[in-house]
Amino acid sequence: MQKFSTVIVSNRLPVKVEKKDGKLNYIQSDGGLPTALASLDATDRVWIGWPGIANDDLTDEDRADITKELESRGCYPVFLSNDDVQLFYEGYANDTLWPLFHYFQSYMINRDEYWRSYSSVNRAYRDATTKFAKPDARIWIHDYHLMLLPGMVRAKLPQSVIGYFHHIPFPSYEVFRLLPERKELLEGLLGADLIGFHIYDYARHFLSSCLRLLGLTDDHGSVHVDGRMVSVDSFPISIDYGRFVSMRESPDAIAQHESLLETYQGQKIIFSEDRLDYSKGIPERLEGYRRFLEDNPDYLGQVVLIMVVSPSRTGVETYQQLQLQIEQLVSRINGEFGTAEWMPIVYQFQTLTLEEIVPMFMAADAMLVTPRRDGMNLVAKEYVVSKGDIPGVLILSEMAGAIDELPEALAVNPNDTLAIARALRQSFTMSKKEQIERLHAMQKRIKDHPVKRWGTDFMSELEKVHERQTEEAILDLKNEQLELLVDRFNHAKERVIMLDYDGTLQTFKSSTAPSAAAPSATLRKLIASLAGLPHTRLCIISGRSKDALDSWFGDTDAQLIAEHGAWTKRHGEWHKRNIDFEPAREAIQPILDDYTSRTPGSTIEHKDFASVWHYRNVPVDLALVRAYNLRHELRSVVDSDIAVHSGNKIIEVKPSSVTKQVAVEAILGEYDADFVLAAGDDYTDEGMFEAAPHDAYTIKVGLGETAASYRVAGVASMLKVLQRIVEADARK
Repeated sequence: MQKFSTVIVSNRLPVKVEKKDGKLNYIQSDGGLPTALASLDATDRVWIGWPGIANDDLTDEDRADITKELESRGCYPVFLSNDDVQLFYEGYANDTLWPLFHYFQSYMINRDEYWRSYSSVNRAYRDATTKFAKPDARIWIHDYHLMLLPGMVRAKLPQSVIGYFHHIPFPSYEVFRLLPERKELLEGLLGADLIGFHIYDYARHFLSSCLRLLGLTDDHGSVHVDGRMVSVDSFPISIDYGRFVSMRESPDAIAQHESLLETYQGQKIIFSEDRLDYSKGIPERLEGYRRFLEDNPDYLGQVVLIMVVSPSRTGVETYQQLQLQIEQLVSRINGEFGTAEWMPIVYQFQTLTLEEIVPMFMAADAMLVTPRRDGMNLVAKEYVVSKGDIPGVLILSEMAGAIDELPEALAVNPNDTLAIARALRQSFTMSKKEQIERLHAMQKRIKDHPVKRWGTDFMSELEKVHERQTEEAILDLKNEQLELLVDRFNHAKERVIMLDYDGTLQTFKSSTAPSAAAPSATLRKLIASLAGLPHTRLCIISGRSKDALDSWFGDTDAQLIAEHGAWTKRHGEWHKRNIDFEPAREAIQPILDDYTSRTPGSTIEHKDFASVWHYRNVPVDLALVRAYNLRHELRSVVDSDIAVHSGNKIIEVKPSSVTKQVAVEAILGEYDADFVLAAGDDYTDEGMFEAAPHDAYTIKVGLGETAASYRVAGVASMLKVLQRIVEADARK
């Protein structure tokens, strides 16, 4: 079986299969996505998706024929049953995600069987993807139907490079959080290396949800997940500029354009073309037109709205009600303002071809594109390009993603019917010169960023993300390097191992109580084994109090250093640095008390030589504001010999002279070691790395900039390194 270097995955294939009178028919799509991806290398590429026909309606012979024909077209089918279509596609994708992501929460339906089917179908796509993808393939997954798929594929093909593009809006955190499966969807998407949205607002909403639901912070649009960088960015999709230029210049389009002008001679033409959907703002658009007619009686008989609505999901009650509402509004407006000679609205409930729509674009004096929410809306761009040098005005919703690229359009709030009415009036009074200038500016922007460039830009950025990931991975402690480390340890005469605790040996806990971070029996055994190795000095250098460290490891041979070096245990006795922290504590205590009382979830920890403000359990947005302001206030009241540090969900105030670097220098001064290993996870450990000899093994636990020579993904990986040392010594 052939494996491919590039794999495109979408809910639907660019080829639709129909079965009529027992015969299979194949209909090639000419939509935006197939056009966008046509620029990608097709010789080593496969497109995976549903062919548009239910599996129940097919025989084994049909499925074999479909698979063979689609493979000849560079595609591979994922067959879905009628139940899959109803529960996965019509259900979770379009009854749950679609309304919520478009801010129509009241229309959202969430059922257990929907989610089960959504998960099951995503697994079917995973199986198809892993079947055809090379281990290091570039895999591009599309849209909200497949939000779990990036994570599923990552688990099976960890070396693959995965991109995901979200073609609809991504809602704000306050809306997204309503989904019961919100975390699962985020974790699924974070399996990708690059996550793309039409505009940065959607990317920002996604990052906000990652922060507030998963606790993942972003660094200029990059999120670190399980030791891997995930980039989040905007890639506004466009249209095939050349195609629309060719269509508007065709003899048929010119003839139809002239026919329309003759039919509606003496009238201003307003055009509206949408799929039947509550997100499109069609009732509000009609009400805006009604207000225009009411407020501008001089235009009665002088204007016509041609409204084309394409049928969609007509078997769903919500859409049936919407269709009825639209038709009632059309009848009401025509009845209120129409005459025997003139109807203000020409309404068509049918799907038109582009060849029929382009002449209408050309004839329209004003184009109403007023969705209440839309990921991009390519109709607006199609209208602009189809106009060429013909005057016309685009009236565009502020809630459409396209507004960012088409600022010359008349922007309206789609819920403000008066604004729509005023925009119509403005479009008819605007000079032809200004109309042309606005159109040409928008046409140039669309021409410079055609749909094919969108596809190549995304894939190019995916490669750049992979390169940055590869650069970060240079520090990763690989198996062969670990073997060299163990070998050096075994042959060394004197060994020193210096370890941080929280974030290195123990994962972070939500509770600030020391008991919550107590080591497991397994970890205690590991530490005791390391400390008991001959010619080995194991030092645990932690910010924890001496009482906590003593209760956890006091019965081992490990040397304990508490509060970053303020306390050191030697020969069973604790010794402290000769430093007086109390004056500083007295100065900062009122500030800490004030912030704690105003910040629910925060706590103060008092150590002998430090005061720590914990905000791990504070809501994220509030925590960021409070932490920033608290740092500023604390620094304004302490002397230069007192430092204010930001750690992992903490702010710590302690003497500047108390550092792990000083502690490490003291340890290395006592032991003439020919093997040194130091491991830690945060800013306090960077001094430890810098103080270590140049040939030491310094290991950063987790991501972030570091002076360490190596990196491991997390606590579990670090414990495996230490366990490997113990096991190797036992085998000597």
